[in-house]
Amino acid sequence: MTSSTPAQLYVIALGSNRRGRHGAPEAEVRAALAAIGGVMRASPIIATAPLGPSRRRFANAAALIKTREEPPELLARIKVIERSFGRRRGRRWDSRVIDLDIILWSGGAWSDPGLTIPHPQFRRRGFVLQPLNAIVPDWRDPLSGRTVRQLAAQLVQGE
Repeated sequence: MTSSTPAQLYVIALGSNRRGRHGAPEAEVRAALAAIGGVMRASPIIATAPLGPSRRRFANAAALIKTREEPPELLARIKVIERSFGRRRGRRWDSRVIDLDIILWSGGAWSDPGLTIPHPQFRRRGFVLQPLNAIVPDWRDPLSGRTVRQLAAQLVQGE
């Protein structure tokens, strides 16, 4: 990354369903927003039902951020943030202090062995689409061409 690298926009999904050093899940999400930096817009934090075996409700939000990082650089940085919050790799769908995912990028689609943008599951997840719709309703999914607003409405209608 150099100072000549153009600024990029990303949409990051945030989720927590376990207390951490910052407090309750909502406080963990707020602290993660501060740790990420470059936040241009953040959604309200919503409470959602868990997926999988976890029984704890999640605090979910989304943020539009601006950075000069390329996707792999941003991914590496948010993984460091997750670890600093106490996130440990383990059982899928288990409770976690913080979960940070790159959902969309102003550069369109990206794919390498460690990262796929747009996030492969975001179109089917209300807990991601609802916060996204609050901050970037007109952002188009580069694969389907639909806006976040359209994807959210489609999910609600069960199409």
